[in-house]
Amino acid sequence: MPDRPRAPSGRYGGKSAEERKAERRRRFLGAALELFGAGPGYRSTTVAALSEAAGLSTRQFYEAFRNLEDVLAALHLQVNDRAEAAVLAAAARTADTPIPERADAIFRAYAADITGDPRRIRIAFVEIIGVSPRLERQRLARRAQWVELICAEARAAAARGEAAPRDHRLAATGFIGSVNGLLHDWSAGWVEATLDEVVEELVRQLLSILRPPGWTPPAG
Repeated sequence: MPDRPRAPSGRYGGKSAEERKAERRRRFLGAALELFGAGPGYRSTTVAALSEAAGLSTRQFYEAFRNLEDVLAALHLQVNDRAEAAVLAAAARTADTPIPERADAIFRAYAADITGDPRRIRIAFVEIIGVSPRLERQRLARRAQWVELICAEARAAAARGEAAPRDHRLAATGFIGSVNGLLHDWSAGWVEATLDEVVEELVRQLLSILRPPGWTPPAG
């Protein structure tokens, strides 16, 4: 008996349509990281240039993204999500350590990730600024997540008697500005210090927020 015709599998080259779409999206984001983060920058990049760098067509670009702003938005979140994953992993490894050691480990993890590729610093601290109201809302919303992470650490430290029990949100917001500014200036070569020295300074600032002058840990 002759074989029956096989039903279409929806796969090409061993990959489904969704897998191919995801792969094209990764290629566009990889090319954008290079062009936005090391090349001409977001404002000087065109869809045609990005498509050429990705080895794909402009038609395929518009199947993956609406416009270049969508690409920058995705890269900004990708950079922050990667750094947050490094921070959470460090926090998990140091769950039972005193707050000075824990803060040091967390900030070393963040600094190592965000400065490990100068392109990521440029995306996170430079290219995202002033693009549009939509991206400004995204930038501030992502910053708010970092603020909440610090506040959660502060609440936990206060519950353990390692930090002053107060609302740390305002101080954490100011501290995030210091983190972004200092790491950006260091990466640009404006700050004459090693990365270790930068991290140590940030840890001192954080501990001074958690343990302000005049505060003493509870007895016992």
